[in-house]
Amino acid sequence: MLTVLHASDLQCGRPFRPSAAEAFLRLAGETDPDVVVVSGDLTQRAKKREYALAASVLARLPAVPCVVTPGNHDVPLFRVWERLLGPHRNWKASISPHLDSVTRVQGATFVALDSSAPRRSIVNGRLDGAQLDFARRAFGDAPVTDLRVLVVHHHFVPVPDGTDGRPLPRAARLLRAFEEMEVAFVLGGHVHQTHITTSNDLLGTRDGPGIPLITCGTTTSWRGRGPEKGLNSLNVLRIDEGVVEVTPHVLVADGTAFEPGDPVALAIAVRSGTPDVVGEGDR
Repeated sequence: MLTVLHASDLQCGRPFRPSAAEAFLRLAGETDPDVVVVSGDLTQRAKKREYALAASVLARLPAVPCVVTPGNHDVPLFRVWERLLGPHRNWKASISPHLDSVTRVQGATFVALDSSAPRRSIVNGRLDGAQLDFARRAFGDAPVTDLRVLVVHHHFVPVPDGTDGRPLPRAARLLRAFEEMEVAFVLGGHVHQTHITTSNDLLGTRDGPGIPLITCGTTTSWRGRGPEKGLNSLNVLRIDEGVVEVTPHVLVADGTAFEPGDPVALAIAVRSGTPDVVGEGDR
């Protein structure tokens, strides 16, 4: 069994809730995860002091692999020249030298793709052909028995209440490409509320269960939306025997602990086990 702790949208800066961060870290210690995923928006305005705070939170997580990816808040918004000339400078200095990355744990390969697109979009994101090639090579380089997990900040399918803005452009085309790569499930954020669906929601009824799309709310800020307005959330995933079980956890306002909700079980498509092209390292 593989256990994944999935957090997102820390938004270190003015929206940050220190008490929520402490509750997150306590649960991380109690959960005993094999890997932690933080799917973007670690900061509010990509400032050095915000990145220092985000790095201090990550440093206190359990000593297991941590998968991170930038979100739209992790590049400058109002510092225009920095946005144009060095949008990820502070990210690379404080969090990771990589934007697209590969993380391997026993039985699984995680590929994180940077969807922040600072020169093409403000709030929405982008994924390009070079990143698809990066993912294809990375998964191809993994053991054929590995579970393939994709991490992207921006969402592919709208949330039911419509408070999330537009999904990634060309979302259907992207999901078809990830289906061809035999991605087991996708972890993301951006919408500030828990949303669990599958690629079939966008692509229509198809053979097989589709790719589970598992979106986390905001784990440590006061900017929850929709049914999670004013709340914080994260997900605990347990993967075993072709099923991913997602247990959303919610921290109510002024609460001290993330409380588990009802688990949601989703089938994972069975991989063909056919070897792919040998891959490369981080970008």
